[in-house]
Amino acid sequence: MTGADPAQRLRVEVLGTEFLNAGVKRFTLRKPKGFAFTPGQGCMVALDQEGWRDQERPFTFTALPSARRLELIVKLYPDHHGVTWRLGTVGKGEHFLLGRPFGTIAYKGPGMFFAGGAGITPFLAILRQLHRDKALKGHTLVWSNRTAADVFLDAELGRMLHKHYLKTFTRENVIGFRDRRIDREDLVDLVRDFSQRFYLCGPQAFVEDLKAILLDLGATADSLVFET
Repeated sequence: MTGADPAQRLRVEVLGTEFLNAGVKRFTLRKPKGFAFTPGQGCMVALDQEGWRDQERPFTFTALPSARRLELIVKLYPDHHGVTWRLGTVGKGEHFLLGRPFGTIAYKGPGMFFAGGAGITPFLAILRQLHRDKALKGHTLVWSNRTAADVFLDAELGRMLHKHYLKTFTRENVIGFRDRRIDREDLVDLVRDFSQRFYLCGPQAFVEDLKAILLDLGATADSLVFET
């Protein structure tokens, strides 16, 4: 999807922005007429400004497909002085260029969602849709972050999933939560049924490690859902 023909991209207005924490920003966008996607999908996004139009990056839609507005939640990396650094300064009234929706993460049945950092974003629309449909029973979210300060939308996720919303931290000792990377021991403790679906998203090493452990513990390749 990179290098899309500009004529095939949609120009959309930024209607509002909000920092969800010091390093994560939410964008509310005007939704083009007829624009459709499925929960878990995203698109290539570029800022409609000189010098940035060819700097596309993939971001996931986090609002429901039926919502009147589009929503993107973006992890910012200001030290890189790249696209997300620039997005940190974008405000209401500016414009993005959106490519066609794409993505291989899609809901395929009850299971466990394992997210690493900003890898939570493809799951948000899926979980919100399930919550709206009163179909969240039988699902668990395990979200790994470096520190508690990296968590966002914590209250919403807690309301939706209750005790089935589990947080782990890799670089901070937080009372009541695990303070290490998700490993084989964790999966043995957490997973009661290895025939269910497992949804994985996060840094490549995070996803590859979990895939290997889950397959070793009895999950099948068909039960794993991740971005390819």
